[in-house]
Amino acid sequence: MYTQVNRKAFKHGRLFIFGLLLVVLISGCTKGSTTGANEASSDRPVISIMAPLHFPHPPIPELVQEIEKLTNTKLELNWVPDGIYTDKMNTALTTNSLKKATYVKYTDYMLMKNSIRSGAFWDIGPYLSAYPNLKQLNKEILGQAAVDGKIYGLYTERPSSRQGIIIREDWLNNVKLAKPTTVDELYQVLKAFTYGDPDRNGKDDTIGLTDRNDLVFGAFKTLSSYFGTPNNWGVANGKLVPEFETQAYVDTMNFMKKLYDEKLINSDFAVTSKEVQRDKLIRGIAGVYIGSMQDVQRLSDEVQLVNPSAKFTLVNHIEGPTGFKIWSIPNYSALYLFSKKAIRTEAELKQVLQFFDRSMDKDVANLMKYGLEGRHYTTIGDKVQLLEETSKIRVNEVNALYALMIADLNNPQVKQVAESESLSQLADKLSLDNEKYIVKDPTLGLESKTYDERGVELYKVISDATYNYMLGKLDKAAFAQEIERWKRSGGDQIIGEYNEAYAKK
Repeated sequence: MYTQVNRKAFKHGRLFIFGLLLVVLISGCTKGSTTGANEASSDRPVISIMAPLHFPHPPIPELVQEIEKLTNTKLELNWVPDGIYTDKMNTALTTNSLKKATYVKYTDYMLMKNSIRSGAFWDIGPYLSAYPNLKQLNKEILGQAAVDGKIYGLYTERPSSRQGIIIREDWLNNVKLAKPTTVDELYQVLKAFTYGDPDRNGKDDTIGLTDRNDLVFGAFKTLSSYFGTPNNWGVANGKLVPEFETQAYVDTMNFMKKLYDEKLINSDFAVTSKEVQRDKLIRGIAGVYIGSMQDVQRLSDEVQLVNPSAKFTLVNHIEGPTGFKIWSIPNYSALYLFSKKAIRTEAELKQVLQFFDRSMDKDVANLMKYGLEGRHYTTIGDKVQLLEETSKIRVNEVNALYALMIADLNNPQVKQVAESESLSQLADKLSLDNEKYIVKDPTLGLESKTYDERGVELYKVISDATYNYMLGKLDKAAFAQEIERWKRSGGDQIIGEYNEAYAKK
C-alpha cells in the first residue's frame, strides 16, 4: 500500500522524468530540424527511365541501389518486355506519359521525328560540352541520328552487324555435315535437319529453321544480304532504288518460299513471336536460328535445362551469288530521348544528363556491364574474366542493365574481357569480323519528310506483300502490283525526296 509520502515522491519523480524527457525532446527536435534541412538540401534527383527488357529478369535491386549510390540519384526504372516495347512506347508517346528518358530503337526512331519537330523532346546538343564524358561522344554517330541538324538523343552503341546463324553443332555431327559456308550448303543443312532425324530419336519431329514475324531482325534480311540485296536502299545508275525492286530481294523471297513449300521452316513463321521462335530452338524442334549472334549464350544456357547434351555453334560467313556481304545498322542501335513533358526545366534536364555522363565513368560503367566482382565476374590483371558457371547468374541479375549503357563500345573506362572460349566471346569475335563485309544504308543521314510521316504505314504494304509471296498467295506479277500501290500511296515521293537529298550529299 502506498503511503502519502510515497505518493508525493512518485509524483515528484514523474515530474522530473517528464521534465527530462521534455529537454531531450526539444534537443532532439532542434537536432532533427538540422538533419531534415541537411537531407532536404541533399535530396537525390529522381531519374525516371523507360527501357526494354531483353532478358528474363530485370537487374537485381542490389545493383540498382549501388548505381543510385554512386550517381547520387533515385532511379525509377520502367522495364518493358522487348516484345511489346514498341507498342508501350507509342502508347506513352500518344498519352503524354513518357518518362524523363525514353529508350527508342533505331527502327522506331522514324515514328518520333514528327514529335521531335513539334517540340516534344529537348534539343540536348547545346548542353553536351558541359559534361566530361558526353562531350567526347562520337560526332559521326550523333550526326547519323540528328534531326534537321540538331541532336536529341544519347546513343546506345552496338557493332555494325551482329547478324549470323546459331546452329545445333551436335545435330551437324549426327547428320555428318560441316558448318555451312554457302547458301546452297545452308539449304542442305536445313533439309537434313528436317528429314535426316538429327536428334536420333527415330521420329519425324524436327525442322531446319525457326523464324518469326520480323523481316528485319528475323531470318529474311540476313538471308537477303547473302543473296546480295542492298540495305533498305540500293544505288543504280547514280539513283537510289528501294531494296524490294531488286532481283536479289526476289531471289530471297524465292528461297524462303522454297523452305516453306518443303516444310524446312515453321509453317507459321509469318505470325510467330520471338518467344515462340526461341522456344522451338530450345526444345529441340528446330536446329537453326538466323538473327543476332549475341543471343547464343542465353539460348545455350536455356537449352541445357532441357537437354544437357545439346550444343550450339555460330556461323557468320555465308557466301551467295556475289560473295559474302552482311547488312548493318547505324552505329547507334537506340537513342535515349528526353521528354519536355516529363522534364519541365533546364535544371531538371541537366540532372538527367549528369546521370548519363556519370554512368560512363569507370565504376558505374563496369558495374552496369559486368555486375559485382566476385559474384558475377573475376579479374585477371586489368581484364575481366567471365566464367561459364556465372553466365546464367549474369543473365538473370545483370544483363538487363546493358540497355542503360550509352556509347559503351568505345568507352575507354569499360574494362576489356580476357580471351575465353565462351559462346558470347565467339559472338563478339564474329561480329567484329562482320565489320569487313558490311553493307550500309545509303539513306543514312538523309531526310525524307514523307518517309518520316508515312513510312510505317507504307512499309506494311511491302511487308504484307513479301509474306504473301513467300506463302504462295502472290505471284511475281501480283507482288509488282503491290510495289506500284506503294509508289502511288507515297512511295514515289519518298524516292524523289531521298534522291534529291542524295544528289546534294
